[in-house]
Amino acid sequence: MKKLFVVLSVLVVLSMALTACGTKTPVATAPVVTEAPVVTEAPVVPTEPAVVFKVGQVTDLGGIDDKSFNASAWKGAEDAVADMGIEAKYLESQQQSDYAKNVQQYLDEGTDLIITVGFLLGVDTAKFAIANPEQKFAIVDYSFPDCWPGANVGVDCGTDQDLANVRGLMFQTDQAAFLAGYLAAGMTTTGKVATYGGLPIPTVTIFMKGFEAGVKYYNAQKGTSVEVLGWDNATGEGTFANGFESTDDGRALAESFMQEGADIILPVAGQVGLGSAAVCKETGACKVIGVDADWVETAPEYKEVVLTSVLKLIDVAVYNTIKDMVDGKFTGGTVTYTIADGGVDIAPFHEFDSVVPQTLKDELATIKAALIDGSLTVDGVLAQ
Repeated sequence: MKKLFVVLSVLVVLSMALTACGTKTPVATAPVVTEAPVVTEAPVVPTEPAVVFKVGQVTDLGGIDDKSFNASAWKGAEDAVADMGIEAKYLESQQQSDYAKNVQQYLDEGTDLIITVGFLLGVDTAKFAIANPEQKFAIVDYSFPDCWPGANVGVDCGTDQDLANVRGLMFQTDQAAFLAGYLAAGMTTTGKVATYGGLPIPTVTIFMKGFEAGVKYYNAQKGTSVEVLGWDNATGEGTFANGFESTDDGRALAESFMQEGADIILPVAGQVGLGSAAVCKETGACKVIGVDADWVETAPEYKEVVLTSVLKLIDVAVYNTIKDMVDGKFTGGTVTYTIADGGVDIAPFHEFDSVVPQTLKDELATIKAALIDGSLTVDGVLAQ
C-alpha cells in the first residue's frame, strides 16, 4: 500500500512537469490598424472686396486746370484720396448741357457723393437732388432754396424748399476782397485800379463788390481818390468777359484797363485772368491780384506780377464735406466760410513782401481784425 502511494505520487509529479514544458498555443488577437487622422477643413468663404467710398466732381466750364475754383475743388478731393483712401474722379463740362449728363453718369455709377462746382450748376443740381433724395450732393458757390417771388422753379431757379441731401458751400469772399481793394489802393502809382468778372453772377460780383469797398475805405481813411474801373456797386454794372476760359479775352481786357490808366487788376474770371497776368508780365506795366487760390502757387510763371490773391478755400470745404460723409456726419443745408474761420483771406505778398510798406501791412491786419469782430463790414462801407 505504501509502495502504491509512492508510485502515484511520482506519476502526478511527472504529469505536471510535462504540462509545464509543453508548447503554448498562441492566443489570437485582433490586428491593430493605424489610420491617418481625418482633418476637416473650414469651408472657404469668398471674401468680398472692401467697399470704397466714391466721389465724383462735375466741373464748371473753366475746366479742371483753371488755376481757380475747379482746380481748388479737385485739390480737396485729391487730399481726401490721400488721407482717407477714397476714390475720386472728375468729369469736365465743355458746355452747360454737359452738367446734367455728367451728374447722370455719376448716378449710374453708384457714386456716394456728387460735387458740382459753380453757380451755373445750381438748377441741375436741384433737379437731380429732388429726383434722388437718397443721393448726397455738395455744390460749390451755391445754396438752396434759391428761388425768388415770381421765379419759375426748375428753370429760373432750382427749388423753393430746403434740400436735406445737398450741402451748399458758400464763401464770404467780399471780406477778403475788401483787404485786396485796400491793398491795391495803397499800392497803385496811377491812382486807378480795375476789376472784371467772367459772368455777372453773385459768386463773381461778390469779389468785385468787396474790392470796391476796400478802395473806398482806403480813400476815406487817407483822403485820397483812387478810382475803381470795371465795377460800380451802386448801379450793379461792370465789365465781364462773358466766360471763364478765353485767355485772349483776359489779355484784351487788361490792355483796355491799362490804356485807361489802371496799374493793378483783379480778374474774377477763372482761366481768363491768366491772360491778364500774361500782359502784365510782358509789359511790366501792371500787377494782378489772383482769385480763389494763391496764384503764385498755382500759376508760378506769373509770380513776378502777382501782388496777392483773394483766397477762397474751396479745397478745405470739399475735403471737410467728404470727411463728414465718410464719418457718417453729413448734413444738408449751407456751410458758409468766412474770414473769421480762415475760409477766406488774402495770400502772402511773396515777391512783393519787401515792397509793401510795413505801415500798410499793419493797417491790413487792423482791418482784418475789425472784419472778424464785425465792427467793420463791407455793406457798411458801401452804404456811406
